Amino acid sequence: MRTPGQVIDIARTLQQAGFETWCVGGAVRDALLGEAHLDWDLATAATPTQVRKLFRRTVPVGIEFGTIGVLDRDHVMHEVTTFRRDVKTDGRHAVVEFGASLDEDLARRDFTINAIAYDPIDHRLHDPFGGQIDLTRRVVRAVGEADARMREDRLRALRAIRFAARFGFEIAPDTWAAIVESAPFLTRLSPERVKQELEKTMEQVLAPSVAFVRWREAGAFASLVPMLAEVRDDTLRAIDALPRPGLAGRPLRKTLRVAALFSEGGAKPAERALRDLRFSNQDTANVSSLVDRWSRFGPSLAETMASGVLPADAELRRLAANVGRLRVAGFVRLAAARWSAMGGVSPALVRRLHRRLLTIAFREPIELADLAIDGDDLRSAGIAIGPALGRLLHALLQRVIDDPAANTRDALLEAARDLASLSETA
Repeated sequence: MRTPGQVIDIARTLQQAGFETWCVGGAVRDALLGEAHLDWDLATAATPTQVRKLFRRTVPVGIEFGTIGVLDRDHVMHEVTTFRRDVKTDGRHAVVEFGASLDEDLARRDFTINAIAYDPIDHRLHDPFGGQIDLTRRVVRAVGEADARMREDRLRALRAIRFAARFGFEIAPDTWAAIVESAPFLTRLSPERVKQELEKTMEQVLAPSVAFVRWREAGAFASLVPMLAEVRDDTLRAIDALPRPGLAGRPLRKTLRVAALFSEGGAKPAERALRDLRFSNQDTANVSSLVDRWSRFGPSLAETMASGVLPADAELRRLAANVGRLRVAGFVRLAAARWSAMGGVSPALVRRLHRRLLTIAFREPIELADLAIDGDDLRSAGIAIGPALGRLLHALLQRVIDDPAANTRDALLEAARDLASLSETA
């Protein structure tokens, strides 16, 4: 157990003041699994007031629940929470009472693997519920009575699924039964919490499809995101084919994984679901735009690709124009993930498509701004101002998409005069 020195210092200060103190939660679990964990939390017999008196820099992050944030010398905050027991709960938030023992505090936790305490001073573990055995057996099991744990906090159903998928664990039969029983009551969770669980699964789990299949089978999607109640396995596997969004500066990764999840149901239903889940306007627009492009152009493109040939350049220019220059990269990655999950399209051909489509999107004329002339040029050539002028520019763009060599000022002005005269005689 490689406990950070700053955490040891906090525990030592509390213990020397006479307060029993232990490291608890995910950091202990992950350390036993040999995984790094940045957030080390502590549980103590000290009250919030006593904790604040012992440390110079503290933050009352959840003082009503007994939690004080203690800033170490590197300005990193560690949550220190008073031993507590639940008095009552509404299925999400509990009223707590201080003065509990360590065992009582551990008994109110969700799963045995999260109910292991570690004394960083004496280097001893306290594990009253067999969490270490469950880590060895690779199983997620509720502490005590599974039904009671789920009734206390409905979010635990989704957390159990995420932990199992993240670590490659099974879910104990009684815990799974309690999750299924809990599914109709998941509507008690706030949309923000559901969104957070979706995103945590996308970020923490290498193969999110494992978790989302369990969401579907437990009835969680039916309760929380009805459009995904019967989502297909190949749609979920497409998420696995996309890189995890953990790296900073890679916002497209999260957008793509979310888009893959919603890609089966169409843009409008996806947009409504994302808004219901309180995704930001920007995230909603980005995801629904990708779902829209996939729904409109993915199936026909897949037919061509399945035949083993790349579409002609004119067709690819038209596709790039319809998808949008800045959406092309995301569209191809989403399409590649869907094809990877469904099969039938050569990965080598997909890579060729990606390279060619990006080259076309950024080097060839596919937008009005790429034309060698603009509205002022048409007006100077004597073409009347009005709605017809806009239609004329779009018609010229279609010619250029078919033949980029036609994108010269003289050729376009000549074509514009011909189109305008045809329009007048029509």
